[in-house]
Amino acid sequence: MMGNLKKIEELQVKPEGQTFDRKSAKIDAKSLAVILVAMANADGGDIAVGIEDDGKVAGIDGMEQHINELLRAPFDFCVPSIDVEIERLACIDADGRSNHILLMHVHQSMKLHANQADDAFYRVGDKSKKLSFEQRMQLLYAKGGRYYEDEPVYNATIEDIDLAKVNDYIKVLGYSKDAITFLRENKEFVTNRDGVEKVSGAAILLFGKNTQQFFPRSYVRFIRYQGTEAKVGTEMNVVKDVIFEGTVLEIINKVIAYVQTQIKEYTFLGSKGLFVTIPEYPKYCWQELIVNAVAHRDYSIYGTDIQVKLFDDHFTVESPGFLPGLVRTYNIRHIHFSRNPKIAAYLRDYKIVKEFGEGVDRMYREMQEAGQPEPKYIQDDFILKATLRAKTVVEDNVPHSVPHNVLHQPSLEEVILAAIKNNDKVTRKEIAASQHISVKTVQRQLEKMRDKVKYEGSGDRGHWVILSNDKTD
Repeated sequence: MMGNLKKIEELQVKPEGQTFDRKSAKIDAKSLAVILVAMANADGGDIAVGIEDDGKVAGIDGMEQHINELLRAPFDFCVPSIDVEIERLACIDADGRSNHILLMHVHQSMKLHANQADDAFYRVGDKSKKLSFEQRMQLLYAKGGRYYEDEPVYNATIEDIDLAKVNDYIKVLGYSKDAITFLRENKEFVTNRDGVEKVSGAAILLFGKNTQQFFPRSYVRFIRYQGTEAKVGTEMNVVKDVIFEGTVLEIINKVIAYVQTQIKEYTFLGSKGLFVTIPEYPKYCWQELIVNAVAHRDYSIYGTDIQVKLFDDHFTVESPGFLPGLVRTYNIRHIHFSRNPKIAAYLRDYKIVKEFGEGVDRMYREMQEAGQPEPKYIQDDFILKATLRAKTVVEDNVPHSVPHNVLHQPSLEEVILAAIKNNDKVTRKEIAASQHISVKTVQRQLEKMRDKVKYEGSGDRGHWVILSNDKTD
């Protein structure tokens, strides 16, 4: 019961969105079917029946006949029927009485679903959007077969799975059984066909001992170019070319850590007397492009890899595969569809993906807030190219009063001199904090600068003086 109470408290405050909705137990079966259809056609999701929109727990007890109608909604009001798992959770309702809520787990479907009126819906944020005929046909085409991540991998056996990685994941999930049982009982990671165990692509991509043995081009390649365009032959301008291998999670962590070392930063003295550092691109934005590429690439395309390209004025991620489902370059900010739902769910469980349908929109907002052009998506044959532009980081984000020659990574001596000029009472601790270094490092630098600065007075009443022989002006 205690575990249920905590879970229900989370459901009360969880924001409604792409994969979650709260509904009163009074909802009719036809209206519930619209949400079921929309979620099944998109990313799947959970519906908490018995919790009002404002989070009030009303419960479902005493409404048995009506609740039975709701339980039949996936079969009686959805065409074809929808795969839904049901949980009845004991709770204490808003009146302090013992009660229950109904938690409906809607699985993302390989089929296109409609309601009894033959209307198809698709989940967009916290809304169930009715599809036009053209959109419906696009989705029908996109859902024409199994997900490739579910296909068994030729010659792969359970021995090719690193059980330590599976154990890490089931700890995140709070799963109580052993790793082998988890693989055999969940998400078709391991299935038995005609007495032979088959291992899915998702299992190898997420938990493989040697993922690239079975998916040779599933790695990510980082290329740093000198200049604003790629050149070949005698003019080739590649200065770094690094390949990152491993499982999906390992690759993402490795690539993000490495790219962080390659993104430039511009430092200048802010209005409060402390140095301000502006990255070439908002960190969230370039990370989102990398995560999306690994999560949503088409792994059935064996002939190419994901390429992360860094130029002097732009950052591009190229990922194999056409945009899936109803997603197009013009609506990618608001429409979401998982090509690899098991991989996407895994990354969400690890908090790499925060919530389905939110990341791209946030990326657009952060680029706008940084004064930079919005991300640009181009579908070039079977390669999706996503680009961030860096030019306006310098032009728009730096105050006009800042000289252009300040736009570099200054030495610690320059930082200290500039800070003292701006505020002769600045402390060693404040300088250290502005540069993310230790106070001891600042003190060692000050000892080297005895011919340039000195501190007159003592304690808070004292102040810094720049000696007249300093020529920094």
